Amino acid sequence: MTNSNAARPVGAANVEEKSLGDVNGSIEVPKTGSFWRKLIAFSGPGALVAVGYMDPGNWVTSVSGGAQYHYSLLSIVLLSSLVAMMLQYMAGKLGMVKQQDLAQATRKHTNKVGGIILWVITELALMATDIAEVIGGAIALHLLFGWSMIASVLTTALDVILLLGLMKFGFRKIEAIVMTLILTILVIFGYLVVLSNPNLVAIFGGYLPALQTLDTHIPQGASSSQLTMALGIVGATVMPHNLYLHSSIVQTRNIDHENKSELRESVKLMAWDSTIQLSLAFVINSLLLV
Repeated sequence: MTNSNAARPVGAANVEEKSLGDVNGSIEVPKTGSFWRKLIAFSGPGALVAVGYMDPGNWVTSVSGGAQYHYSLLSIVLLSSLVAMMLQYMAGKLGMVKQQDLAQATRKHTNKVGGIILWVITELALMATDIAEVIGGAIALHLLFGWSMIASVLTTALDVILLLGLMKFGFRKIEAIVMTLILTILVIFGYLVVLSNPNLVAIFGGYLPALQTLDTHIPQGASSSQLTMALGIVGATVMPHNLYLHSSIVQTRNIDHENKSELRESVKLMAWDSTIQLSLAFVINSLLLV
C-alpha cells in the first residue's frame, strides 16, 4: 500500500490529479474546539508512517546490533529517529501546503523521459522492498502456525488486499487498525524487555553518542563492525517511501487552503501527530535493540 500509492504519480503525465483520488479531503476536521479535539482528528497519518519504521529491516538491524554490541548503538537509533522526524515534517508540510505529494512534485520538475526513468526505477525498488515484507510476513506465519510457505505468502498478500479494501469504508478505519497494531507491538516488546531485566543506567548511557560506534573493527564472535551496524540502523530507519506516503496521506484531511490561519494550524497539528507517532516508533526500535 505504502509504495504503490507513492510510486504511481511519478510516471504519470497529469500531475494535477489529486493524490489518493477519492480519499483526498474525505475526512472532516473540527474548525473549533480544544487543541486535543483537533489533534485527535488529525491523528492517523503519523501512524501509517510510523509503522514503516518498524519493518523487517529495523527488526534485523536493531536485534543484531543489540545482540552484538549491547546498548552502545542506542545513540544511532536516537539520531536516526530525530532525522526521520525532521524529514517527515517537511514531507507532510509539502502535501498540506502545496497539495502535492512528493512524487507529484518530483514529476512536475522532470521532463517526460525523466519521469519514465524515475517510474521504472521506483517500480524496481518496490519489488525489491516488497520481497522482504512479503517473505518476512510469510516466515512469521510459517513459524507461528506451521503453514507451508506458499500458503503463508498467499495469506500475506491477501491481508494487503483486504486492508486496501477497507479504504472504501473510510480512511480512518485503516488508521485505527494500524494504531492498534503499533500499541500492541509496544506492549509486547515492553513486556519482553521487563522480563530481560535490563541495566537501566547502561540503557540511558547508550543514548549518548560515542566514538566507538564508528569503529570498523569486527570483534570475535560478531558478524559485523559497529560502524556497519550503525549504517544499517540509519538505512533501515530513514526510508524514502515513508516521505512519499506522508506527503500523500496528510491530504486526506479536509481543510480550507485559502484560510492561511487554518492552514498554519493544520500544519502544526500534522507535526504533532507525526512527532508523537514517530516517538512511539523510536521507543519500539529501542526496545528491539534492548
